[in-house]
Amino acid sequence: MTASAELRGDELIARRHLPAEPARVWAAFTSPVSIAAFWGGSHASVPPDSVTVDLRPGGEFALDTRAPDGRTHRLRFVYVSVTAPHELVFDEPVTGLRTTINVRAADGGTDLTVHQRRLPPELRTAQATDGLAAILDALAAHLRHRDATPERRER
Repeated sequence: MTASAELRGDELIARRHLPAEPARVWAAFTSPVSIAAFWGGSHASVPPDSVTVDLRPGGEFALDTRAPDGRTHRLRFVYVSVTAPHELVFDEPVTGLRTTINVRAADGGTDLTVHQRRLPPELRTAQATDGLAAILDALAAHLRHRDATPERRER
């Protein structure tokens, strides 16, 4: 299964079922190492040492994305609410973009929804839609890879 994403005016909504329990999906969205492993999707990489997470309302979440041509862009967000392990809400302070991540147990895994509101015009594109879907697919691959590592199999 792959992620689906839909652009509706100034909103972008992406969904994906993940074969991992909600606690693992939550941990992936709140651990700097995991964020670096999947956040860039198929179109960018994230240097692990660039990721910071201050997981509390008012705390900052930031990372660098590196494009294939080497250009780096700093992303910075401020947490609005943190309801572990079900919902994260954070804003991008420059544009006002609000992202809500919902994590729900379903069918032996997790249904994940990422809902972005107040998208600035430059992000209301097919490329942004495909990019968000690619990030969720990269998250699924990251979770599968973690399941396949020897220390995970021994547990």
